[in-house]
Amino acid sequence: MRPANLTTVLLTLIVALTFQLYPWSGQGVILRPDFLLVITLYWVVRAPHLCNVGVAWFAGLIVDLSTGSLLGQHALAFAFTAFLALLYQRRLVLFNRWQLSVYVFALLFVERTLVLILKLFADNENPGLSYFWPVLTSIILWQFMVLMFGAPTRPRH
Repeated sequence: MRPANLTTVLLTLIVALTFQLYPWSGQGVILRPDFLLVITLYWVVRAPHLCNVGVAWFAGLIVDLSTGSLLGQHALAFAFTAFLALLYQRRLVLFNRWQLSVYVFALLFVERTLVLILKLFADNENPGLSYFWPVLTSIILWQFMVLMFGAPTRPRH
């Protein structure tokens, strides 16, 4: 596993933003993974010196601005999720790939729940249980990231 550099982090975040903003239709809208959050979480766990809570907050703010949602709801959810990932980052690098996937699943579920609560308070909008489908597809994206860039584990000496 090569060490992460700023160029790789920025390029993957830009690609994730591109996929996030891509117009989806039909069932794809319901199943679309949260590209930007998954990539941000990956880099928060793998390279916290390059990608931190501030980057997650900024990524969430970009999602808010691009989707026209309440300003700050995704920013708050992304920052809170990144904070939880950073809080246990030293333990997470000791997990194997599947244990880490379970933890990331929980983080993604917390983020979706937090955004749902904010939507309920702000818009009184209840999207139903289909709102949580992106958590499952995001875990598939997480596995793809692990295969592509390697598991964010402690380097072997």
